[in-house]
Amino acid sequence: GKVHGSLARAGKVRGQTPKVAKQEKKKRPRGRAHKRMQYTRRFVTAGKTLLLPCFWWSLFWYSVLR
Repeated sequence: GKVHGSLARAGKVRGQTPKVAKQEKKKRPRGRAHKRMQYTRRFVTAGKTLLLPCFWWSLFWYSVLR
């Protein structure tokens, strides 16, 4: 099929953007430490943030609607 637009404009936006050097990042834990991080992220901290606001909102709305 036909190509949308001419190929002369290919890479126009990427060419226009200013070059920014890569920043150094802190190294991520590997092996056992990585598994531990995943566990805390998924089960320890996520459980608190997901459960509590819903629970308190339901209590709040229950008291408002009574």
